[in-house]
Amino acid sequence: MSGREEGIMMEEKDKVPSDGRLEGRNAVLEAYRAGRTIDKLFVQEHAEDGPVRSILREAKKAGSIVSFVTKERLDEMSRTGHHQGVIAYAASFEYASVKDILKKAEEKGEPPFIILLDEIEDPHNLGAIIRTACLAGAHGVIVTKRRSAGLTATVVRASAGAIHYVPVAKVTNLVQTMEELKKQGIWFVCADMDGTSMYETDLKGPIGLVIGNEGSGVSRLVKKSCDLVTSIPMKGQIDSLNASVAAGVLMYEIVRQRR
Repeated sequence: MSGREEGIMMEEKDKVPSDGRLEGRNAVLEAYRAGRTIDKLFVQEHAEDGPVRSILREAKKAGSIVSFVTKERLDEMSRTGHHQGVIAYAASFEYASVKDILKKAEEKGEPPFIILLDEIEDPHNLGAIIRTACLAGAHGVIVTKRRSAGLTATVVRASAGAIHYVPVAKVTNLVQTMEELKKQGIWFVCADMDGTSMYETDLKGPIGLVIGNEGSGVSRLVKKSCDLVTSIPMKGQIDSLNASVAAGVLMYEIVRQRR
């Protein structure tokens, strides 16, 4: 094998996949120590040696979501076959805070317009929503830590550069975050097919638009915390839209009403 071919093979091996997946104890530990944001950490059950304990300490400090799974599950997730009992998903872009989102609205002299995503799992949907949020003038996007897509390279690409202009915050408890934002005068509307038509819903003022999971929609507790439930009128033979498309339709109805 020539030196050039060997170099190419090493380069391919060292590339981080577009989903931010890191495999192996050294790779994961060094990512934590380098200050990279790790969205999710998967650790083999009953792995309690020194390196794993070090990784778990770093995960606790960083607030990463940790899941203990079987070796068979890790084998299924692994691309290299050399996970050493540890697989992590690193963010390709830094998260903002909810305060950053509110500050952006204040600096622009506008009532807050926030998109809250209740367990959106598809990275292409997340990227598309961030892109539309940018174009619609939303001040930020809030995602949940659990069962949500992270800010991987796929999301960054799908946002078409919008990620640089729209702060994305990650929270542990969406309901608790909504209750805190209500104290700031923000009210919340969620999308659900049983809601009032968006054309008959007042969507003006400081608002948080809640979009639910691709399959199950908005969770019961989050829906209960919303002030209003709205729907997109449907006239075709099917009764649902892709999550990012539904988010876009509702965002622009908010834009229309705010103008």
